[in-house]
Amino acid sequence: MKALVYTEPKTLHYRQEPVPVLPDGECLVRVEAVGICGSDMHAWLGHDERRPAPLILGHEAAGVVVEGPGVGRRVTVNPLATCGACRACVSGRNNLCPERQILSMAPRQGAFAEFIAIPADNLIEMPDGFSFEKACMAEPLACGWHGVRLGARALDLPLGQARCLVIGGGAIGLGAALALKAQGATDVTISEANPRRVPALSSAGDFTIAAPDAIAEEAPGLYDLVIDGVGFGATRATASRAARPGGVIVHIGLGDAAAGLDIRRMTLQEISFIGAYTYTPQDFRDTAAAIFDGRLGLLDWAESRSLADGASAFSDILDGRASAPKLILKP
Repeated sequence: MKALVYTEPKTLHYRQEPVPVLPDGECLVRVEAVGICGSDMHAWLGHDERRPAPLILGHEAAGVVVEGPGVGRRVTVNPLATCGACRACVSGRNNLCPERQILSMAPRQGAFAEFIAIPADNLIEMPDGFSFEKACMAEPLACGWHGVRLGARALDLPLGQARCLVIGGGAIGLGAALALKAQGATDVTISEANPRRVPALSSAGDFTIAAPDAIAEEAPGLYDLVIDGVGFGATRATASRAARPGGVIVHIGLGDAAAGLDIRRMTLQEISFIGAYTYTPQDFRDTAAAIFDGRLGLLDWAESRSLADGASAFSDILDGRASAPKLILKP
């Protein structure tokens, strides 16, 4: 099969690779669309020790089952495979399974390829005629859905009464903003540094779009719920300042592991900090259902390119030339 292989920092090769070996109970899925995630970018830059080269990256996939249970089904893919038996899995928090595996982390090769192997239980069937390009966004949008659910549970007021700030207008941040709206929020601001993304963000939903400088000029403590979809020291500092006393910060982004949180302010003003990693199986199912029934909008803000042109797509994202919040590759 053809695949886009990460071989060293900032280097991807489009080449022949073996078709995945299919373990018992798993399906071989022909990939029809796969999104580029921020974690793929970190790996490509050499910043993720969990993804050493050589490796096929990519985990935001949709396609068709060609071998294994349910041949012929059109599916979107939950890339997180877990043991199903540990305390975390039994309680429904499979995303915290100590044995978890995810597409694009060894031993599982990723979805920047013509085929992937994945457990049958990880597949969600798509409605007839629904596009693969939209269906593959279930994965990044589920991260936002999960984070919003955790944040709403920690708030001391209904989400519909909360003033919300989302930091970052990439797919994770925009997905969180869309999930906020779908789960009942009415007042949502997205802070985005790249002006090329503003038209897509404005058209995606009823949001206030602000530059980071504008957020920095505001008085501190204006937001009940702050979601950091970027995860750098600077964005954590912004979140620490923006959250009101008794407010909630949900940290989804994995930009770096540096400082940024104002621990003293968070302690003195009882600001809750919640780390949100991926999603539970129920979060993924709920997100897919919300995509299919239109509760997350038209999802027409992604840009599609050929998998063969994947190397240039990575470079465009790094250099700020990509205006779409999400780039999708098509094998």
